[in-house]
Amino acid sequence: MASPISADRAELASKIVASLAASRLKLIFAESLTGGELSSAIVSVEGASKVFLGSLVAYDSSMKQQLLSVSQSILAQHGAASTRVAQQMCEGAMQLAGVGHSLESVVAVSTTGVAGPETQDGVAVGSVFIGIVAFGLQEVQEFHFEGGRQSIREQTVDAALELLQHHLSQPTQEQAAL
Repeated sequence: MASPISADRAELASKIVASLAASRLKLIFAESLTGGELSSAIVSVEGASKVFLGSLVAYDSSMKQQLLSVSQSILAQHGAASTRVAQQMCEGAMQLAGVGHSLESVVAVSTTGVAGPETQDGVAVGSVFIGIVAFGLQEVQEFHFEGGRQSIREQTVDAALELLQHHLSQPTQEQAAL
């Protein structure tokens, strides 16, 4: 039997897939500390293939640079777990999605942070940065989670899904003008 957290995550992922489909939007992820768990939550939903473009897991900083075009100077100055890196990971995902898709119809989400057990580049365990690019707007939220490594990763997935659903439920600027 699924745990209540798993059931909640599945329900939220189903709502996200339905919202994306109704809005004719596509979704792409750039994951680091979640290591594919965010995409796993989405692909577990029937019909996800209609809205989900994919996920790039760039765990090592060299992969963030090579695959997502995260600036080496940003990594050196701010570290891999930072607002700026989360922002650039989203931008890199949008570049990847731009091949064959209108960027106005794509939502990108990124996850980076420190799951532990040790600090990284002076960033405390549990520090997480989730980026989102949607409807021409960019946002990065910083979180401070507690618990063990897997708990921090699971909390990150849940927070990313909640942030994504929040953005999907907000009217776009065009809708608000009507």
